[in-house]
Amino acid sequence: MSLYQLFVSIVLGIVQGISEWLPISSKTQIILVSQYLLGLNFQQAYAFGLFMEIGTVLAAVIYFRKEVWMLIRALTGRGSKYEWKLFKYVLVTTIVTGIVAVPLYVIVDKVSSGYNIGLPMIILGLVLFADAALIWYSRSKYANDKNRKTLEQIGIKEYVAVGIAQGLAALPGVSRSGATTSTMLLMNVEAKEAFRLSFLVGLFATTAAVFVTWVFSKAEVVAGLAQIGTIGLAIAIIVATAVSLVLINFLLNIARKSKIVYLTAALGAIALVFGILISFFPFTFAAG
Repeated sequence: MSLYQLFVSIVLGIVQGISEWLPISSKTQIILVSQYLLGLNFQQAYAFGLFMEIGTVLAAVIYFRKEVWMLIRALTGRGSKYEWKLFKYVLVTTIVTGIVAVPLYVIVDKVSSGYNIGLPMIILGLVLFADAALIWYSRSKYANDKNRKTLEQIGIKEYVAVGIAQGLAALPGVSRSGATTSTMLLMNVEAKEAFRLSFLVGLFATTAAVFVTWVFSKAEVVAGLAQIGTIGLAIAIIVATAVSLVLINFLLNIARKSKIVYLTAALGAIALVFGILISFFPFTFAAG
């Protein structure tokens, strides 16, 4: 492979590894990078952006290996009450995600221009600021957030809401992790639990996204792969996995501490800045 392909592969891996866990929509950033560095059109870049989530899937499997084992135990009928609850959460959320996301994916895959990918990030940034205010208010009124929920206190309504939020992330500009975390925080789920459950269920959503992308948009994915090669793809996946593991650990460690208000506000600021930049300095999407 050429030095340029190596450079692009590393950049794609870093962008994917960072943006998947921040509220800036990883597929949107991959769309922008792959259009600029690889010359892909919108449909190709959109499909390639979803396919690139392979790296974050591997990172989630590695980081949440204990939870994955819990789900396997529940699936085989040997799980505890908590493990069965976790399995129901993942199952319902993933099914609802698929019902919402697949039609949206098919529609967006036909779009060549005119979609403002910055606006969803701006909206998400404002929602995250609202989350931060909600957490701050809760802590000022109720010591130690004792009124906030964990997995044991949420049910089907919350599962469906998270699934819908995650399904909407099929739209360019909508961050999966940002949408699901914000939804849970607004439903009064404890901050560290919201981040953990968001990241965990994302494992199955992103796995499904890679599969759906390959089924519906194989030609577009192949066009992207042709630009960086098989070795380049492997390098991008390895880099994305490594960066993801570091960032997941960093975010969850902060979420366990009392500074979660600042983290949520900071994530809101990041989403707003990226949304505004993309809105005012848009890339021109090439028609496919």
